[in-house]
Amino acid sequence: MPSYRLSDFIARFGGELLGADVEIQQVATLEAAGSTQIAFLANPKYARQLAETAAGAIVLGDKARALTDKPRIVAANPYLYFAQISTLLNPPRRPAPGIHPSAVIAAGAQIDPSAAIGPFVSVGEGSRIGADCVLAAGVHIGADVQLGAASWLHANVVVGDGCQLGERVIVHPNAVIGADGFGNAWTGEAWYKIPQIGRVLIGNDVEIGASTTIDRGALGDTVLEDGVRLDNQIQIAHNVHIGKHTAMAGCVGVAGSTRIGAYCTFGGSAMILGHLDIADKVNVMAGTLVGKSILKAGTYVGQYPVQSHEDWLANAAHLRRLDGMATRLKELERKVGRFDADQGE
Repeated sequence: MPSYRLSDFIARFGGELLGADVEIQQVATLEAAGSTQIAFLANPKYARQLAETAAGAIVLGDKARALTDKPRIVAANPYLYFAQISTLLNPPRRPAPGIHPSAVIAAGAQIDPSAAIGPFVSVGEGSRIGADCVLAAGVHIGADVQLGAASWLHANVVVGDGCQLGERVIVHPNAVIGADGFGNAWTGEAWYKIPQIGRVLIGNDVEIGASTTIDRGALGDTVLEDGVRLDNQIQIAHNVHIGKHTAMAGCVGVAGSTRIGAYCTFGGSAMILGHLDIADKVNVMAGTLVGKSILKAGTYVGQYPVQSHEDWLANAAHLRRLDGMATRLKELERKVGRFDADQGE
């Protein structure tokens, strides 16, 4: 296992070293860290753990620099700094380049010699797999797919015909990119399937979670710009456009033809209806249903705090009568207004 001194981290990532220049082999939490591990403090509510931690060193912010005498790195963003250290100490195990004998590669496909193609992978006609890519076991790549350099598709990922993925894209197991969107016309008696002839276009440095599905466009393309982060079990419908560095937590659903801006965040199980526009830097909290366009940056929420079933029933009963109560209130306001006017005379 590789080890680094705190001064090595400073040389790579900046920050200020206080205390001994100790050797570090791994990262850990304040509670679980040992003498060869480095932990971090980003949330003040965990500051009490500094007195008890056995960590060899700590990453913390400027305001917390005096809370411990342990060797420490003072960083502007302790959480980010810790993530950078963890990345350095835990590089992924990349398989050796080459094509497994069980893989099925179309005659017209182009595979860079540095790519690693795992067992039972299939790559369709006309597809191009870039340098240093990894296709894990069971990955299916359709025809005319482009996969940029250093991208990693984990086990059983499916990429449909014609889709394009940029460089350094990570796709976790069982995700499906380029399935047909939900397009149907009603004949009067039954549903008639509408061909989905668009693609999915994905930029650089995008990460897509396990079992997430991204539908191809119906006519145009479904687009994820650079740096988008999608958690597990997310549904992105056809012709959705997601701006750069937008992040979505698990089980978010985005209906068709919605355009989402850059630097947005969506909490788990948020639902966004179709044909909407979401501005840049919008934060939608968990469980929120977005039923109309959001044209101004900010935080939006649409759910009640948890409550007992009895309280919910009582509040729901009041809500059913809310319209009638509002009507009576307006009538009272009118009567009071007329009374005040009469008194003034």
